[in-house]
Amino acid sequence: MSKFNKDTSFETFVVGSLPRPEWVKDLIEDRKNNLLDTQEAKLLLDQAVPSAIKMQERAGVDYISDGEWRRESYVKVFSDSVYGFEKNLIPDPTGVSGLGYPAIVSPMQKIDDIAVSEATFLKNITKSKTIIAVPAPYTIGRRMWSAEHSSNAYETSDDFVKACVPIIQQEIKNLIKVGVNTIQLDEPWLALLVDPNYRKRSNISDSQIDHEIALSISTINQVVEDFQEIPFSMHLCHAHYNRQHGSKGPYDLIIDALGEINVDRFAMEFATPDAGGLEVLNRFPKNKTLGLGVIDHTDINVETPEIVVSRVESALKYVDQSNITLNPDCGFAPSSSNPMDFDEAYKKLRAMSLGAQILRNRY
Repeated sequence: MSKFNKDTSFETFVVGSLPRPEWVKDLIEDRKNNLLDTQEAKLLLDQAVPSAIKMQERAGVDYISDGEWRRESYVKVFSDSVYGFEKNLIPDPTGVSGLGYPAIVSPMQKIDDIAVSEATFLKNITKSKTIIAVPAPYTIGRRMWSAEHSSNAYETSDDFVKACVPIIQQEIKNLIKVGVNTIQLDEPWLALLVDPNYRKRSNISDSQIDHEIALSISTINQVVEDFQEIPFSMHLCHAHYNRQHGSKGPYDLIIDALGEINVDRFAMEFATPDAGGLEVLNRFPKNKTLGLGVIDHTDINVETPEIVVSRVESALKYVDQSNITLNPDCGFAPSSSNPMDFDEAYKKLRAMSLGAQILRNRY
């Protein structure tokens, strides 16, 4: 029996991030560039974030986040909280955003919580079930290590990945104390491996693929091994910016690895054609919950509830209804500068929730 869908079937989730209003984007940039004091920025965001929370509640989503409005990006939230990084040293390897990323340049030391304050604020605002995302070690390591800048701190990228594990473990321990209902581990860099063009850009040879997959599996399993109190989700996607994906391709290369990863649920892109179709779900592990992507966040056209239902019913050919939950393909704006539309996100989330209600009545 799935650890999800206990209270109601076809539960709905956000993946995490929501589009920010322009003034919030400016606020984050001013904070980043030291034009705005951190405490002043926090007080302003304390007034802004409740609207992101209430929007999800009004849309009818079961598991909600704080919209990640406090973050510059889903992965930079780690470097913002840990000593040892220098900003804007690594270009975007997906080639879609043009954003610079931090590099690790000296041994890490945790200086602030990563998501605990976000979770505490969220829990104080809503009575809904909550989901909080933290980046996974493999994605952090592959995203923010470079031979040019990082080898004096950590000789290899693998060393850096492994060093991230205890930091994430401690954060999870603290998040559980806050009382969040589920924790999502963001691991898009595992899904990017399915694209040969991405592997070429990242200098990952075919002989390295098994090692890359094994490193993701082992570090995720280390992160979650001591925590039985709550279920874990893991998010996989093809990366995106301004409605363009950074990679394409079906999940065939990594689908068998999912059975070896000790999380309860996998939130995966399937609404977009760039994900390659549902046939791969023939190999989806029977003892896991599928977070089925039913909303294409890169498509400006708003889905109808009937489209959501159709996408779920297509997946039911491969996965039992007790093991299917619903979510958008990805967060709507994993980086604060991502030019997405807040009202569009509301309409899409509302369609997802209404589609879920149709499914509950039907099944």
